Amino acid sequence: MALFEAKNITKQFGTQYALDDVSISVPEQCIFGLLGPNGAGKTTLIRIINQITGPDSGELFLNGKKLKPEDVMSIGYLPEERGLYKKMKVGEQALYFAQLKGLSKAEAMRRLKYWFKKLDIVDWWGKKVEELSKGMQQKVQFATTVLHEPKLLIFDEPFTGFDPVNANVVKNEILFLRERGATIIFSTHNMESVEELCDNITLINKAKTILEGNVDDIRRQWAANEYDIVFEGDVSLPGNGQFSILNKLTENGKSTIRLKTTTGMETNEILQNAIKLGKVMSFNPALPSMNEIFIRVVENRN
Repeated sequence: MALFEAKNITKQFGTQYALDDVSISVPEQCIFGLLGPNGAGKTTLIRIINQITGPDSGELFLNGKKLKPEDVMSIGYLPEERGLYKKMKVGEQALYFAQLKGLSKAEAMRRLKYWFKKLDIVDWWGKKVEELSKGMQQKVQFATTVLHEPKLLIFDEPFTGFDPVNANVVKNEILFLRERGATIIFSTHNMESVEELCDNITLINKAKTILEGNVDDIRRQWAANEYDIVFEGDVSLPGNGQFSILNKLTENGKSTIRLKTTTGMETNEILQNAIKLGKVMSFNPALPSMNEIFIRVVENRN
């Protein structure tokens, strides 16, 4: 079941289309990647979902019902650009944002203590925002985004400003939120994060949807007739015009060979030929990374 749907969304600024008949369907308790190069239309769609601006045409649904102004209380939004008041103290500001989301002061304090401890930012409660590093500011904003336990969370480049250790902390928290029932729209340029976190994606380019679906399914669909074969011992594959050897690595008593078929050979045929040459320890399609797919799809459409 889709928790959120955007159907046939179109938005123009003057003569320029920011979104041209774009639709997305975000399943419940899913991490949904909203991808695309700079200027593709991602931020416009996020602003429309948050009702910061409206579409020229199209419809938005939350839990099967048309999105209403009051539904903003059921959405948590972490923007790429930080929205904290620099001169205001961290704890005072976090409490203010929590109460804006409808929490009582007592409940807001309880939840803030939980998240500040979990994100290791308790010591910054009485500091001004301008005294915090970019990563610490992002942690504060992350906490205020998830505090009211919204049905739908939208993270726009959530790892900006983080070192690898803190980026991993936030990744784990995003996975934790999904396990607890949250549905998440995740916008990023980091394709490694997409592979680690996302269940489904939509790729937008030049205001149009050009790729969508389950991440694992997309990687299988874009596999370019390449295979990884691991042999016991040092094994070489003779060239025969049916495939080409892309690379070979021999170590720890085994040979790992990546090959690309050139004549549309069936998988069983490739494996049968490989077995004749030595003991096969593993045989798998060489799935392209999401980064490779992103580049291929965008370049093909430009």
